[in-house]
Amino acid sequence: MAISLKGRDFLTLKDFSKEEIEYMLNLAADLKAKKKAGILTKDALHGKNIVLIFEKTSTRTRCSFEVAGHDLGMEVTYLDPAGSQIGRKESIADTARVLGRMYDGIEYRGFGQEIVEELAKYADVPVWNGLTNEYHPTQMLADLLTIREQLGRLEGVKLTYMGDARYNMGNSLMVARAKMGMHFTACAPKEYFPNQKLIEECQEFAKISGATLTFEEDVKKGTEGADVIYTDIWVSMGEPDEVWKERIEALLPYRVTMDVMKNGADDVIFLHCLPSYHDLNTTIGQKVGEKFGLTELEVTDEVFESEYSRVFDEAENRMHTIKAMMAATLGAFEE
Repeated sequence: MAISLKGRDFLTLKDFSKEEIEYMLNLAADLKAKKKAGILTKDALHGKNIVLIFEKTSTRTRCSFEVAGHDLGMEVTYLDPAGSQIGRKESIADTARVLGRMYDGIEYRGFGQEIVEELAKYADVPVWNGLTNEYHPTQMLADLLTIREQLGRLEGVKLTYMGDARYNMGNSLMVARAKMGMHFTACAPKEYFPNQKLIEECQEFAKISGATLTFEEDVKKGTEGADVIYTDIWVSMGEPDEVWKERIEALLPYRVTMDVMKNGADDVIFLHCLPSYHDLNTTIGQKVGEKFGLTELEVTDEVFESEYSRVFDEAENRMHTIKAMMAATLGAFEE
């Protein structure tokens, strides 16, 4: 049976079946091949308009949505944190109803998951989650496509996530692996594991797909034989500076080093959603370095720049997979 995602919101991968996720990945691979070959797709959604609401700024997410939108022939409006009255002078519900009458699709990147869900409830057009505190589904599509390209498969792949697994990246990686029949390990201090309710929900997905979920405090056990080792920055945008001391003390043993990578499978790869504090070439990196005497945080520069690293393939795939997701939910290639 043909898969149609036209009119669907894209809020979390929990809402999609394995087959629907594979459909978006296959479409992304096709659109990527077309772009590499110089085949234009500007007729796909010509005349459509989309709006991007960014309460948290981002290089990759903004550029991915804008380039993908233009490649599909759409006009794109960007609203930065000061560019809309959402939640301040105008309620989320009213904002959704206004924008839904002007645009064919709405992207939101910001804070609580309840915000993007309320936008979806009141807008009569697809709403896409560019990142919330709880979930980051567009990153998951990029990660899945990258893993499939690099390892030639998804099912049975063992991914270990190092660090704080309580928020959007740990949550979303666990959901995606449970959906796709992969093996997920959160390698972190126990208090940094995902919440039990989401674990139980993902265990139900895993029963269907054949995935496994593991939670391990020991780095050597958690990374042994891993096909993919993944990490993220330890402190997210908007969190107070005092959080750094707590996170560094707790997570420094979970930094991704060459010893960690060599404990993985023979063809292990390293992924990171970016940005990364692997050196002192950023303002925050310098600030943290001066305060704590560290030259690198969640991953060493040696690993980041090594042959294991596929972070820039992964970053590029944000655009291809976002293009596929928008095309699918707006019905671009349906007859």
